[in-house]
Amino acid sequence: MTLPVNFDSVSVDAILADWICALVDQGVDAVVVLGPNPLGGREDRQVLAVHPPRLLGAAQALAESSDFGAGWRDSDAPLVAWQDISKSAYAEQAGRWRRLWLAHGHRTLVRVAFSLPAGRTFECFMFSPRAFAGRSEAAELAWSAFNIWPMLRRAIAEQRLCLSPREQESLNLAFEGLTARETALRMDCSERTVNYHLANAMAKLQTDNKLAAVQRACWIGLI
Repeated sequence: MTLPVNFDSVSVDAILADWICALVDQGVDAVVVLGPNPLGGREDRQVLAVHPPRLLGAAQALAESSDFGAGWRDSDAPLVAWQDISKSAYAEQAGRWRRLWLAHGHRTLVRVAFSLPAGRTFECFMFSPRAFAGRSEAAELAWSAFNIWPMLRRAIAEQRLCLSPREQESLNLAFEGLTARETALRMDCSERTVNYHLANAMAKLQTDNKLAAVQRACWIGLI
C-alpha cells in the first residue's frame, strides 16, 4: 500500500490541517482525498491524503470499496454527495468503510468530485461526528472544497511526482495539442531538446508514448 502524500509532506499536511480548522464551526474533524491509481484500472483508487493520520485504515477501506466509484459516475449522479451514514438505509448495506468510520465516531460525510479524463475522478471527503440540519450546511462544505482544491491538488501532484519545469512545460504544451516542432518554437529550444524533456517525463510517468504520459499526468494532477 502506498502511503498518503501528506505523511511525507509537511506542506500538504499543513493545508489539510488548516482546512479542517476552517471547518471547525461546521463540525468537520476529518478529511480524505482519493484519486485514481495511475497504474491501475478504471475503478482503482488510492488514498492521496488523510487527516488526521490515525484514520488511514478507514480511508483505505473507502478507497477499496465500490461506493462512489465508476458505477456512481455512470449513474450521472451530481458532483456533490451528502450522506448520513448512520441512517438505517445505509446501515443495511454498510460496507467495511462505513463501519470503520462509525466506529471512529463519524456520522456524516460530504463528498465533492473533480472529474478527470477517461472516467477518473479526484474525490474530497469531509467527515463530521454530527448530523447536518439541512442542505445549506453540506453546500458550505462543498464550497470550501472548491476553494481549496486548486492549491491542494497542486501540492499533492508535486509531491507525488517531481518533474523539472521544462518537463512540465513540455507536457503542458503536448496537452494543448502542439507537436514537438511547435513546442520547440514556444519553448525557444530545439526539437531534439523537447523530445529529451518528453522522454524524461514519460520515464517518470512510466509510459512509453506521449499521449499516455499526458493522460497519466492528468490523473496525477500535474495538468
